Amino acid sequence: MGKFLPHLNRNFNNTKTAKSVKFNYDLKRDFFMQRSPYRKRILVFIFVTLLTFFSFSNLTKNDVQYDFSISINNLNRTYHLYIPECYGDEVPSSLLIALHGAGGSGKIMQRFTTLQGFDTLAEQENIIIAYPDAIQNHWNDGREDPYSYSAQNNIDDLLFISTLIDNIQNSYNIDKKRTYVCGMSNGGMMSFYLAFFLQDKISAIATVAASMPENLSKVEPLNRIPILMIHGTDDPVVPWEGGYVSLFKKNHGKVLSIYDTINFWKKHNNCQLSEKRNYLPNYDRKDGTRVWNEQYFNDDRSLSIVLYGIAGGGHVWPSGSNNLPGRIVGKMCYDINACNVIWDFFKSCSK
Repeated sequence: MGKFLPHLNRNFNNTKTAKSVKFNYDLKRDFFMQRSPYRKRILVFIFVTLLTFFSFSNLTKNDVQYDFSISINNLNRTYHLYIPECYGDEVPSSLLIALHGAGGSGKIMQRFTTLQGFDTLAEQENIIIAYPDAIQNHWNDGREDPYSYSAQNNIDDLLFISTLIDNIQNSYNIDKKRTYVCGMSNGGMMSFYLAFFLQDKISAIATVAASMPENLSKVEPLNRIPILMIHGTDDPVVPWEGGYVSLFKKNHGKVLSIYDTINFWKKHNNCQLSEKRNYLPNYDRKDGTRVWNEQYFNDDRSLSIVLYGIAGGGHVWPSGSNNLPGRIVGKMCYDINACNVIWDFFKSCSK
């Protein structure tokens, strides 16, 4: 148990520094047509160069963005912060922590995974957004992943996110009752981890292409918390039916099935009331997916658990970047925009 529930050592120093964006993909050799390591490096370099060019070309002109560093247990932890132009001292802002997937970074989450969808919402809704970076691009989410440096070295990501929230709330005009966490894949599983142990600081979580790590099901969460899940039935990495998270024929720890995860939180949140499954309009009939949602509530509807299931959907951020091959991640869904769905859910939790 102790390995995935790090000891909280709250002796830390706070510093601010500029960092360059790093793109670090751990791709298996046979991802490409030939097995030569030199060919692989060249192709990765070309891919990352093009990704960087197109990502940075989309930056907005009037926003304020910073790169920060915090020392946690003698490790330099970094995050990217987006401050909307509408931010001010008169009206408190919401705070959104967006966690990248395995192999990614905060800036990849911002500019590649979500295509800056949250940044657009930040300008409309007065949201400050933090895009943190995991150590060696993997969060310690409780799975005891044998290929994750963070899991094998017991990196205290809980303390990192807790400290990050404290620093931002102390530095900016933040409504502490509107602090939310979302994540993709490994970042979504880390969001579940935070839902267990950081409920005093976050008001709700949302996950995309992520189910709950099996180890967490053995723990009782501290409090109740609203949860949104968005998941494809044909996800080849995080299976709908649960089991091993698998990428390039390597197993990365076990997760519950989607409905076992839903049932765990239904019981914990006492959300026994439900609404009939609702199919959404099939706006893009060419993407091969169909979206439905189902909702569960407690007696006074103050708590909810919401599932957006994507029939035929893969390991993707709906309406996000679609540059990875379908044979690896499955089908992209364009019938919903994950950023909009997540923010609508978070807004409903604050009423």
